[in-house]
Amino acid sequence: MKEFFKMMFASMTGCLITVLVVFFVMMGVISGLMSSGDSEIVVEDKTVLVIELNKAIVERTTDNPFENIDFASMKSDKSLGLNQILATIKYAATDERIGGILLDLSGLDAGYATIEAIRNQLDTFKASGKFVFAYGDSYSQKAFYLASVAQKLYLNPKGSIEFKGLYMESMFFKGALEKLEVDAQIIRHGKFKSAVEPFMLDKMSDANRLQLQTFANSLWGQVVDQISKSRAVNTASLNSIADSLLAWDASGALKYKLVDGLVYRDELESLLNTKSETEGGAPTLSLSDYYSSVKEKMFKYSENRIAVIYAFGEINNGKASYGTISGKAMSKTIRDAANDPAIKAIVLRVNSPGGDALASEMIWREVYLANKIKPVVVSMGDYAASGGYYISCAARRIYAEPTTLTGSIGVFGVIPNLQKMFNNKLGITFDGVKTNEHSDYIGVNKPMSDFDRAVIQKQIEDIYGTFVQRVADGRKMKNADVDSIGQGRIWCGVDALRIGLVDELGGIDYAIAYAAKEAEITEYSIEELPIEKDFFTEFVENMQSDTRAVDIMRSELGDFAPLFDAWQRATQMSGVQTRLPFFLIMH
Repeated sequence: MKEFFKMMFASMTGCLITVLVVFFVMMGVISGLMSSGDSEIVVEDKTVLVIELNKAIVERTTDNPFENIDFASMKSDKSLGLNQILATIKYAATDERIGGILLDLSGLDAGYATIEAIRNQLDTFKASGKFVFAYGDSYSQKAFYLASVAQKLYLNPKGSIEFKGLYMESMFFKGALEKLEVDAQIIRHGKFKSAVEPFMLDKMSDANRLQLQTFANSLWGQVVDQISKSRAVNTASLNSIADSLLAWDASGALKYKLVDGLVYRDELESLLNTKSETEGGAPTLSLSDYYSSVKEKMFKYSENRIAVIYAFGEINNGKASYGTISGKAMSKTIRDAANDPAIKAIVLRVNSPGGDALASEMIWREVYLANKIKPVVVSMGDYAASGGYYISCAARRIYAEPTTLTGSIGVFGVIPNLQKMFNNKLGITFDGVKTNEHSDYIGVNKPMSDFDRAVIQKQIEDIYGTFVQRVADGRKMKNADVDSIGQGRIWCGVDALRIGLVDELGGIDYAIAYAAKEAEITEYSIEELPIEKDFFTEFVENMQSDTRAVDIMRSELGDFAPLFDAWQRATQMSGVQTRLPFFLIMH
């Protein structure tokens, strides 16, 4: 009994200490946030906005102040989402206090369609008569693509530009599964539906190689074309520079006109002062601080609203969480927006590689029904593939960036057979009884029978047929024509326009403008959905989930994080999938 009370009081003490630690951490964070909010941000005349995109750019950030907390300073180091970046640059073009923008870039963690959207907004900013300069100690290829929009582009004299073309690499698990004696039983429809290839091959199939090469060529063609226009260097020369890595050192970058000058940071300041015509030095302000100072002015109120519904992440049939698309939750968001009389139109912003087939169908249904009530327009981000395209195809109009990855109209399923691993590796066997002939239909501890395979193959065929029909109805195409461009094949935005999968090339502003036109409104405000949870709810949910642990693991893995992500996706699939057809690592 003495030992019992000793253990009980020890446990109680431990729990109390934990609660106190969490309490004081939260108080410290809240105190840090409050103190940081006390200092007023002053925007001086001829201010230069400094844009440093040194964190992953997501479609929309949360308002959770505990996100990206720096526990050393007890302050939130939260980056802006793409929606905020675009809106802030757009507003800055009309703000007389802003003289120009400095892109301070080295690396850039974003997809090419995201970069293109920012690039286009910077082009609009330049059209207002203000300047855009860019500087990098070195430039990754993506950072250089964005920086090339600047009127003046500078590089550290000892820096380099990673300008080498695109390399797309797929990871294959066949050898690992063989060592574990796991048989990945594959059922699919679509010769290009290569998401299953990592489980059954050790290299790309001819069909997969064809689609990836076509996609890479289209994507690279768009990147080179935009750089060519901005830098006044013809595309043949740019490809020659990439082929021979001629910009890998600073002197080569200058010689081949990829940059305008080689300067150190102190020299950059002099150039900015000269451009800004300021004697005491050009005042600078970070984009995030500027956003904080003007965000209340940026968003006007109107009785007419256009709902921008963000659907980003993988599609699942589970609980709604940040960075994933829940079939049930997203369906409700669309349904509520459709039934709200103040919302005159809906723009569905899709950035998704797809996922669960049933959840995709649920969301498609709500888009289809909503479009009967009011205009529904889709704006595609980096990805709108497979299930991401499924949920888009019922919209009245579809906009994509030229570099958007879309299409992948196909279906697959993976049923792992772990029998040999259980038997031979772990010494585990199974036995059982059943009441009906197929009560044991589909299990992971035995191989599929011919009957099992026939049943699930029929399910795959039915879902593919439905997918094709949805696209044919939404795009006003014949089923055979959809099938000919389907089969799981991916397409770049420029090619998707050519074959009829999208209507126009352009960013979310184009989609919003079209939605307003269709709704016959000229004055409107934007309502972003789904409504974000308050930060205390989000904080508690984060503490209760393993999301934070995964985030920490990814940050520690660094360059190896994509391998971890691919393995996670491979092991978490369940049910029939309408998903992007590969685990792709793009360099």
